[in-house]
Amino acid sequence: MANFLYVDNSNVWIEGMHVAAVANGLAPNIWVAQEQRITERWKIDFGKLFQFAGGDRSEIGRAVLYGSRPPPNDSLWGAAKAKGFEVVVYDRNVAGREKKIDTSIATDIVADSYERMKPDRDEVTLVAGDTDYVPTVQQLRKRGFKFYVVFWEHASRELREACTQFTSLDQYLQHLSL
Repeated sequence: MANFLYVDNSNVWIEGMHVAAVANGLAPNIWVAQEQRITERWKIDFGKLFQFAGGDRSEIGRAVLYGSRPPPNDSLWGAAKAKGFEVVVYDRNVAGREKKIDTSIATDIVADSYERMKPDRDEVTLVAGDTDYVPTVQQLRKRGFKFYVVFWEHASRELREACTQFTSLDQYLQHLSL
């Protein structure tokens, strides 16, 4: 059995900064932190995330981290690669907004489910919290895959209900910190 791990870096990092703000008393709850854009400086340890969400390296079928191209002096993607992630990076659009990430993750999950995985043997873990992933989760579940979602407690209710099992990262904030 292999675990196929897909991580939306910006999604887990930005929401992790909101969770950190609440944990450190800068916002009364996650909804205020999001609405008022209250964040606490927080960095994720990719090795700990890899192990926490993916399991033992020998059990990983594929581990992919998706995100936007950082400045040339940023060491983020190198650190992720060193910890075992394949990295997929896209340029931001002309307005500076992140594009292609969610659709790339969903497309890769579906393609991998036909090309690399077996429903009775392998499982999928998604580290993201968007409702955009619900159709992908539902399709793979129909085909017999176990589909796990690992994200902050405030992940989409619909996504949480669609997956096989949801694991909240909130209680592991400090453990996953760099």
